[in-house]
Amino acid sequence: MATILITGASDGLGRALAEDLAADGHRLLLHGRDPERLAEVAAATGGEVFPADLSSLAATKRLAADVRARHRRLDVLVNNAGVGFQGGNTSREVSADGYELRLAVNYLAPVLLTRELLPLLREAAHARVVNVASVGQQLFDFDDPQHEHHFTQADAYCRSKLALISHTVDLAEQLADSGITVNAIHPATFMATTMTKASGMPVQESLDKGVAATRRLVDAADVAGVTGAYFHSQERADPSEPDALTPAYRNRLAALTQRLLTAAGV
Repeated sequence: MATILITGASDGLGRALAEDLAADGHRLLLHGRDPERLAEVAAATGGEVFPADLSSLAATKRLAADVRARHRRLDVLVNNAGVGFQGGNTSREVSADGYELRLAVNYLAPVLLTRELLPLLREAAHARVVNVASVGQQLFDFDDPQHEHHFTQADAYCRSKLALISHTVDLAEQLADSGITVNAIHPATFMATTMTKASGMPVQESLDKGVAATRRLVDAADVAGVTGAYFHSQERADPSEPDALTPAYRNRLAALTQRLLTAAGV
């Protein structure tokens, strides 16, 4: 039985994944922003709740501390929580730290949470980190890191998700000899979730497809040892922007990431 933390477990893919894993008896640590919805998932899965708002990096750090206080080992971390977009919406929002919201929640929060939980992941024999990314990908603009110009929510979302893929490759290299694998995945396209409904886009693929693809990276034997990869559902793939995997791009992104985390006091 593995101990698995799923962020964004109160709805959509996170909730469906939790229910799927619970059927096989895994110990689930459930993160969500809405305590009532989180309690419903806990009741259905037997999971342990960890409410937190990942739009605050301080709250993200407290979430990690809470998990460390209650558990000595973590076998799998699924960084699933995210902020979506409304098609054509140009309303720019900021996080509790004053950062562009999708950058903060979809990228900075999972980077920080993973970093803070590495001690627990190292205690597991063969731990896995699964970063839920997207086929929607756009290169980061280092001259406009807060996306203050020509903003659309869709572009901000795509930037944050490609940044997460770049970070996945970086972290996998850093942890190459640790026994911890790190992979990113686009589970399925416009699944039947609240996020898809809010986007205004029609449903294209089933939630079951996304759950199966993500579940494979969580505990399937055929991907044991695979690390630093991006998966389009069940298939290993290349990002749509190959420059995002170059050392030069990844180094610039890592330096910016550290500056933003340090400026936020975490």
